[in-house]
Parts: sequence; structure tokens; C-alpha cells
Amino acid sequence: MTFLDKLLEGVEVEWMALGEISLKISSGGTPKTSISSYYDGNIPWLRTQEVGSGDIWDTGIKITEEGLKNSSAKMIPENCVIVAMYGATVGKVGINKIPLCTNQACANIHLNEEIANYRYVYHFLLSQYEYIKSLGAGSQTNINAQIVKKFQIPIPCPDNLRKSLEIQQKIVDILDTFTELTAELTAELTAELTARKQQYDYFREQLLSFDENEVEWKTLGELGEIKRGVAFTKKQAVLGEFPVVANADAPIIFHNEFNRDGEFVVIARSGANAGLVSYWNEKLFLTDAFSIHPNNSVLSTKFAYYFLKKNQRKIHSMKRGSGVPHVRASDFEIYKIPVPSLKEQERIVAILDKFDVLTTSISEGLPKEIELRQKQYEYYREQLLTFPKA
Repeated sequence: MTFLDKLLEGVEVEWMALGEISLKISSGGTPKTSISSYYDGNIPWLRTQEVGSGDIWDTGIKITEEGLKNSSAKMIPENCVIVAMYGATVGKVGINKIPLCTNQACANIHLNEEIANYRYVYHFLLSQYEYIKSLGAGSQTNINAQIVKKFQIPIPCPDNLRKSLEIQQKIVDILDTFTELTAELTAELTAELTARKQQYDYFREQLLSFDENEVEWKTLGELGEIKRGVAFTKKQAVLGEFPVVANADAPIIFHNEFNRDGEFVVIARSGANAGLVSYWNEKLFLTDAFSIHPNNSVLSTKFAYYFLKKNQRKIHSMKRGSGVPHVRASDFEIYKIPVPSLKEQERIVAILDKFDVLTTSISEGLPKEIELRQKQYEYYREQLLTFPKA
């Protein structure tokens, strides 16, 4: 038997329209934005972009009593189920935990709690997100209040409302527990990641801070070679001569077996990422970037990378140009870097590598763990909310 079969214990399920199980379903309104006295008050005013699968405790914009009276916005009590009807968030669901008003793109469902548990309806609508979106019309696939009112909700044991609400509450308890566990896990992993990053930044600062007289300082131009990227044609890219490799922490780079290999530091040359420092140890073809190739008998490539990355903010400030910002390879040829002994460089690199692996593993593990918990929640939601159709 499924979880749902055990909960229902053979009782009937009736599909009822949201309009039948609600005290009121309404939309809101927007006070005229040209009248300043309507805004910056103390009344929370909700927009659809703030509706998104969770509890709503505050709003980004507040309106005044005057704005409320002179618009179609109306106050709704706490614990209404709110469905976004327009735009990019259409089909998203939330619950207001405070009294507030909304704009006209929100459907505000004030449920009759003698029939339906508001959190039960909330979880069911969450499970129907894709279907709700498919009901929309127009270029933005908008839905309207009439569609919401007609939307069917399964009500177990409608002839015995006390038993019905008990079944609904059991479903809510299970799904809320998974929601809470996911939130707790996310908070714990995020705190762990933040702590490790702070620890990493502290040790990197300590390990890579040298007095002027403590070690010898030399320019990158003295310590190795800086190579400029090479342009390519659109035709070459389309033909696949240079397959694209996209990396969020580096400029766009193209593989080419005839070009640079080994390990080197890459600096993005222009655009939003101008000055971004990254480390590479594979064959690459550079375009809008340049690479730093240290003489490894004097300077470790990884040591150079860690030092430059430590000074990332300063390197970003080296950008020039009023149009598209860019950094110049010539500025890095005269960029000074400390040169402790190779043995000391290797010791520092070994420590920072360990921290780098640790923070990276937590960073990569965080979304994976959240995704796993979300899949668990969706699995149980599917088990608990897949009712037989009439």
C-alpha cells in the first residue's frame, strides 16, 4: 500500500474547485506610481516577483493608507495562499504570514479552514506548478482569477470534515518536516562554507603577506613570459575548429591541440570579467585574455596564481577605458610579486591547495545536498498528493 492509501483508509476523495472551499478569492491593485503620497507608508504591498514557494514575512514596497484607499488593493488576512498570475513567476505559490495587500497580478485565496487546511492547499498547488503554468494564455502565459477559482483540489473524506482535516494535517506535517529539514541543512552547509572561506582567506592573507625587506620582489616580466590571446573568425568557431569551453571563473577559452599546454595563469582582458584571475593546466587557445607563464626554476605557477588571486580586488581596479573596461598585459609585465625560496613557495601552495579543495568540495556539495533533499520532498509530495481522479 502507498502512503496515501494508508492515510485514506479507503475513504472517498472529492475534487472541489478552489472557489468552493474558499471564503474569498481576490486580486489586488497598484496605487498610481506618479503620486508620491501613495508610497513609503507602513502597509506591506506584495508584488508577484516576491511570490516564490515559501512564507512571506515582509514586502519590498510599503504603501500608505491614502494609496490603499485610492486603488483596488485590499488588505487580506494572514495565511492566505497567494498564486502569481502574471509574468515570469506565473504559477508560483506563497503564504502571507502577515496581513498585507497585493498588486493585481496576485490571486489571494482566503480558504475556509472548516473544509481545507491552507498549508495542504499550498503544498498541493506547489505540486501542480507546471500544470498551472500550462493554463495560461498570451505571450506571457498569464492566468486569471477565474482559472484559479475553478482549479480542482482533492478533498479526502468530504462527508466527515473532522476526519478530512486530520488527514490533511498528517500530509502537511510530513511535507513541512521535509521543507524544514531542507532549510536546516542548507543553513548548516552555508554556515560551514562561510566559515571555511573565512578561514581560507585568513590563512591566504597570512601566508602571502611579505615585508619589502623579507624577500626579494620582482616583476612578472622578469620572472616569466606573458602571452596575448589570438583572435579567431566567426566562421572558424561555427565550423568547430575551436570548440567552446565555458567557465564561470575565467574568460571564454577555446581548446586547440596545437596551442599552449602545461600550467599557467590566465587574466581576462576586457568586459565585465576584466582582470579576473584563473589557474589552468590544460591545452588552451586564448582569445580575449592573456596568460602568464612563470620560469618555474624561480617561481611556482600555483604560487603566482594564489598571490594574484589574493590581490583580485586590486587587479580589478587596474581596469581602464570609458567604454568596455579592459586591463593591459603591459601592466602585468611590471606587476611586482614576492619571490621566497621554491621550498617555501611549495609549502605555501600545499597548504592553500588543501583549503581550496575543502571549500570547493563544500561549494559543490551544497547544491547537490539541497537538490537531494528537494527530490526527497518531491517524492513524498508525489506519494501523498496523487489522488485518484473522479
